[in-house]
Amino acid sequence: MRTVLVTGPGGAGRTTVAAATALATARRGGRVLLLSADPLDDLLGTDPGTLGPDPAPVGPDGLWAARVDAAAHFRTETLALQERLAAGLDLLGARPLAGEELTPLPGSGQSALLQALRRAAAGDWDTLVVDLPPLREALALLALPEQLRRYLRRLLPQERQAARALRPMMAQLAGIPMPAQWLYETAARWDAELAAVQRLIEDPATTVRLVAEPGPAAARALRTARTGLALHGLRADTSVPNRLLPPDPADPWLATLVAQQRKYLAEWPDDRQPVGHLGRDPHGLDDLASLAAPHTAAGETGTAGTLAVAPAGPETAGISWPVEDRIAEENLLVWHIPLPGAVKSELNLVRKDDELLLTVGPFRRIVPLPSALRRCTVTGAALTDGELRVRFTPDPALWPRGH
Repeated sequence: MRTVLVTGPGGAGRTTVAAATALATARRGGRVLLLSADPLDDLLGTDPGTLGPDPAPVGPDGLWAARVDAAAHFRTETLALQERLAAGLDLLGARPLAGEELTPLPGSGQSALLQALRRAAAGDWDTLVVDLPPLREALALLALPEQLRRYLRRLLPQERQAARALRPMMAQLAGIPMPAQWLYETAARWDAELAAVQRLIEDPATTVRLVAEPGPAAARALRTARTGLALHGLRADTSVPNRLLPPDPADPWLATLVAQQRKYLAEWPDDRQPVGHLGRDPHGLDDLASLAAPHTAAGETGTAGTLAVAPAGPETAGISWPVEDRIAEENLLVWHIPLPGAVKSELNLVRKDDELLLTVGPFRRIVPLPSALRRCTVTGAALTDGELRVRFTPDPALWPRGH
């Protein structure tokens, strides 16, 4: 399955571009699912209330859509947990909560979106187009499955389950309560669900589409976003300058805006796919098709491609972090970590046990070291041409010796 994750600064038109992308891809053939937490009925021209958490067909072209419902997800998960804890809650004299009195807590939206991604990954779709939250929130969301699985492994290690038969006896001897079996079972279920989402995010056929309106803030946001995506091993397939005005407007006031867009558009990557301004909010499939059609941006020449998602191929390969072997020449192993747009003053890395704590600007990731590097010590690092090169020297006490 080909997956495109659409994000960008707040108010840039992410949902509109995601919907236009999904429609253009569906009209090329195949089953396409559009997933969004924002209302889609007016944008897609469907009747109010038509779209919910279950995918529903939109039009005759193989396009399906579903809306992530954070409130419904929170109620379902909370009531299920309450039922599982019913015996303990009764002992405490707790009064059960009813579904109608539950309102989503902070973080419910992220949890609901991750659950929707897991369900979509198990579906029979040719292409999945996901309307993500704004940039910073989206990058934090994409990093969440890996982070949560790390927490689960540390707090409830799977290997401890082997002693579950001894748990009652150990509790008596030690005089302390031991974790119940249901807790390990719940953790294992969560880990399996998170692993499915992580596989989808890390799949080479998954790319990110960045949407923004040309301007000074957008240029900086895109540079920062590409650094954050690379830190998490994700690749941007294209960037979408949105709501571009016609190149030769008759109105002098619009001409000033066109000149500003043209100025900042020159700073965008070459793989951009411009989308024009309709002069009004889009409504229905015809408007979305118009946005997805080839468009020449203000100040540009030539014809761009459509927003349709290309099939998976060599160009959709993920970002690799290779380890270069220089043992014979310099007694070194060099870990190459691509970080386009990274600034040396905002870069920090710390080795902790068998992990590397890597901070780049506002982004942070804890990365397990490859097995060969775990037997080495960090001896230096350098950031050159958008690539971090971390040097490791074999530890004589741990490195295998030849005979």
